[in-house]
Amino acid sequence: MTNLTLGMVREPETTIPVGREVDVLVVGGGPSGIIAATAAAEDGLQVGLIENRSFVGGNLTIGLPVLGFLGQKGNQVIAGLPQKFIDRLRAKNAASEHRRCPLHMGITLVEPEAVKTVALEMLLENGVDVTLHCMCAGVVVEGNRLRGIITESKAGRQAILAKVIIDCTGDADVACRSGVPCEKGDEQHGGMQPPTLMFCLAGVDTEKLRHSICNEPRTYLTDFIPNDYFGQNRQFIVVGLRQQIQRAQEAGLSIPTERTILITGLREGEVWVNMTRVKGVDGTEVRSLTAGEIEARRQIEDIQRYLTLYVPGFEKAYFTKTAPFLGIRETRRIAGEYVMTRDDVLSCRRFDDAIAVASYPIDLHHPNDKGCTLEWCGDCYDIPYRSLVPKSVENLLVAGRCISATHEAMSAIRVMATCMAMGEAAGRAAKLSVRERVSPRHIDVRRLQEDLLAHGAYLRSETGIPAGHEA
Repeated sequence: MTNLTLGMVREPETTIPVGREVDVLVVGGGPSGIIAATAAAEDGLQVGLIENRSFVGGNLTIGLPVLGFLGQKGNQVIAGLPQKFIDRLRAKNAASEHRRCPLHMGITLVEPEAVKTVALEMLLENGVDVTLHCMCAGVVVEGNRLRGIITESKAGRQAILAKVIIDCTGDADVACRSGVPCEKGDEQHGGMQPPTLMFCLAGVDTEKLRHSICNEPRTYLTDFIPNDYFGQNRQFIVVGLRQQIQRAQEAGLSIPTERTILITGLREGEVWVNMTRVKGVDGTEVRSLTAGEIEARRQIEDIQRYLTLYVPGFEKAYFTKTAPFLGIRETRRIAGEYVMTRDDVLSCRRFDDAIAVASYPIDLHHPNDKGCTLEWCGDCYDIPYRSLVPKSVENLLVAGRCISATHEAMSAIRVMATCMAMGEAAGRAAKLSVRERVSPRHIDVRRLQEDLLAHGAYLRSETGIPAGHEA
């Protein structure tokens, strides 16, 4: 029973059963989580993973291409387990090769439904104890040591205890509940990048689309991508066509962005649309998320009409599906042992404790208008292990877009290939922590780097890495 007084509900103290104990617990089954759990479990540790949805894969399942495998010089900068995952998808004709892109450096198309199956197979083959339909509702903390989490599900509350926990929620849910200081948004107003609800159209004449862009550059102008690129590639991303959007807006259509963003699917005639945009959504607040989902769905009708009326190849297109959830670009970021900055990205910063190499540009979707700003560093930059290690709490690592970084730096490291690389580093670090019986904060990072390299990850020469991994 509960007591209700002065608008507050007092929940009586309860005893929560311990459902299980594991060596490493991964919370969140998105791009970073599936790779983290696989890495941690490779040599026989007991590894658990919980996910609040009915499937694993996270943003890999919403129709987005995977960005970040290729660097700005055309070399491959993400390898290791993330590449092995793509290889598994390709074996099922569910992923493309890494394709160079003048705007995004490289794109890798994946089939969303296949991701769910292949990722789950990979986890189960490695002995990961996967629990779906389960979310983190609290934490078990003793002093400054995180001992486990409290889960909430249809079965009620249970505790899972672990020697090391990896927060791969994307929202720093575990870290925040454990007392790790967190930030949201930009320095000025705390504004966060607006989310997008992807949706898919079929029946698109993608050959007409790409040839129209290639042959009529004055009419169909794209951002940064030369028009002749479309003449050479049958699968592609379109970013731009701003004049067409202006014409549609002048005709009375409500389009929430100034750029057309289209991604061809692996299936013929299929195109994923990245054009809904909902300002002011806080992905850590359920009512705000709900309002965002409602508004994004409302926007789809006019966007589809715009494409049908103003973009070649969409004349006979028809709606097939929306993504299973709103794609969140930004929420919390932890305060870690090191905070990655905009300057680290743009200066191609190298770190002695590098655990991943990234090359994706600073890609800021403005919180308060329809625009987007991109800045490239010209090469690649390191992600330091210290940015995965939160301040003040032991036995915890964080991987994915909520690592310790500024608003600007986060906009560069948030893409999925980079998140997968961080997941592999976190999983291998957790394994070392358990095996050596030390806190993740105190592991020998050099040994972590050696383990990453031994399993095919890419690091730069300062850490003893061989050059290569050319695309």
